[in-house]
Amino acid sequence: MIEGDNIRRFFRIFFKTIIIIFALLLIAYIFLYIYAKMSPKLNLNSANVYYLYDSSNELYTGSNDKWVSIDDISKYLIDSTISIEDKNFYKHNGFDILRIIKAMVINIKSGKTKQGASTITQQYAKNLFLDFNKTWKRKIDEAWITLRLEAHYTKNELLEGYLNTINYGGIYGIENASYYYFGKSAKELDLAESTILAGIPKSPSNYSPISNYDNAKKRQLLILNSMVKNGYITEEEKTNAYNEELTFIGEVSTNNLKTLMYFQDAVIDELKTIKEIPSSFLTTGGLKIYTTLDMNAQKSLEKSIDTNLSYDKELQVSAMLMDPNNGEIKAIAGGKDYSLSQYNRVTSSKRQVGSTMKPFLYYSALESGFTPSTTFTSEKTTFTFSGNKTYSPKNYGDLYANKEISLASALAFSDNIYAVKTNLFLGEDVLVNFASRIGISNNLEAVPSLALGTNEINIKNMMQGYATFASEGKKIIPHYIKKVTDINGNVLYEYKQNDEILLNKSTVYILNELLSNCTNEKIVDYTTPTCLSIKNKLEKKYAIKTGTTDTDHWIFGYNKNALLGIWVGYDDNHETDGTPSRAMKYTFADAINEYEKDMDNTWYETPNNVVGVLVDPISGKVADESTKNSTIFYYLKGTQPNRSENYLEETFKEVEENNS
Repeated sequence: MIEGDNIRRFFRIFFKTIIIIFALLLIAYIFLYIYAKMSPKLNLNSANVYYLYDSSNELYTGSNDKWVSIDDISKYLIDSTISIEDKNFYKHNGFDILRIIKAMVINIKSGKTKQGASTITQQYAKNLFLDFNKTWKRKIDEAWITLRLEAHYTKNELLEGYLNTINYGGIYGIENASYYYFGKSAKELDLAESTILAGIPKSPSNYSPISNYDNAKKRQLLILNSMVKNGYITEEEKTNAYNEELTFIGEVSTNNLKTLMYFQDAVIDELKTIKEIPSSFLTTGGLKIYTTLDMNAQKSLEKSIDTNLSYDKELQVSAMLMDPNNGEIKAIAGGKDYSLSQYNRVTSSKRQVGSTMKPFLYYSALESGFTPSTTFTSEKTTFTFSGNKTYSPKNYGDLYANKEISLASALAFSDNIYAVKTNLFLGEDVLVNFASRIGISNNLEAVPSLALGTNEINIKNMMQGYATFASEGKKIIPHYIKKVTDINGNVLYEYKQNDEILLNKSTVYILNELLSNCTNEKIVDYTTPTCLSIKNKLEKKYAIKTGTTDTDHWIFGYNKNALLGIWVGYDDNHETDGTPSRAMKYTFADAINEYEKDMDNTWYETPNNVVGVLVDPISGKVADESTKNSTIFYYLKGTQPNRSENYLEETFKEVEENNS
């Protein structure tokens, strides 16, 4: 009996505690709701509203450019959204307590997050005013904004706002989505079409009917079943809707580009980093964002990707086209098709850069006294370090000259042995420090293999490094935003060009000429220049460097008017053959030709203290009557070779003086 009394006493205390806790929570909620009611009304008409303008100041997108009244949205779409997302939407005050408790129980039992409990109002609050970082502060902010929304707006107003701002697979707002997928207004959607669209926001990349039709149909069936259960439709209507044959348009009415949304996402990411824009604008006002986007460049980049890289649907791409004079990013591709994958490889991906690291090494070498004629032996080599550690790099195709070759030919051939020898000769810290100096990275490891690009780096960082060469030594910051104003035109932020000089202009010119040898048919020996295959496709002169690993393929090419970088590979890092590399080079050629077709005067003027000399490209010695394939290499005056001697040792001091 005593044990039974103790049990009953325990349960009485337990239930009293639960009641007290709920009572306190209810009082707190009532207090907060009253406080929210007294707080200023959030401006839904301008909150998180942005209008994006291209480099010609033409409006190309707005977050609510096709806002429609709830009266102009199909009832089927409204009912299906409420049924699957928040069936108690019209009954709660922003939070569905029973749903929260149910989700907690399910998640505790499974040991992981399997079910969420966010209401439509909570989702709307997050979409309007918050970022998507999973922090406690964001959760608290979300709850407070949810209360304020519920306190000041009707349910229909909140639902209207939600449906006009939600992501339907890279297409924002129900009206835009209706025209994109079905070529009709949101008011005209039938039950089958509505349930397909209502399923997308849960996971846009997984439930897009264009990219994942089977998943979209499974989600549609789930929604239809929920509508039957919740009394919106009959079993017969469910069956007819599920079996209805649908035709997907998959086209945006304006700027029909599969890659444009990557640029838009990158703009919004950059916007979040601009300190000059008051955080209050997230809740009180709209923004006009004037971007660097060149719509023709975006179209030509996308066309070249479609033409050359569509042979393998799993193969992905990251590409950036930039004006190297001011850092304005003219076009990007964060993947081949935004509707198939919203992962932006331009902003989010880091990959091994391979031999595209070598120009930074060779500039350091030129700065340290090397010339285009400086030689090392290209042969199979095992390097030994302290602690008897060894490193045995290989050339592509396991091809070696087995003799001394010039720096110029080593760069044209992308000889790995020469690069590692140079890195060790200079000291491994030299390349690390140079990379940091031009803004590539502060976290590179000083190891021999760094010369071969074993570190993972983002394409934007690499573009910043190459822009230093393309701009003849200036500090260039790649950026998407030129100016931001409020909705009334008041300037909140404007990009200011940095005129800082980082590198010696003459040394940069020599390196640029060396990189142009990537397509030089006269530099042929144990192998050929790495971009000789596209020589006849290129319509202008470019400095080019490629990089290849087992999983990654890179190309960076530029002249004074354009810089284009491209990565090609697989998201899962599986190995490739040589096909992606060839396709990438053709993509580069097509895109940059189209971009520069109307541009003149694209190459650099030779500095006064630089002289061109006709040399044997392999040995680096001055050409004579017996030289078969002589070509011009460029040198700082006083460092050029003659017929009797190698100038490296004799001119080391003079080179340092010229570079100072």
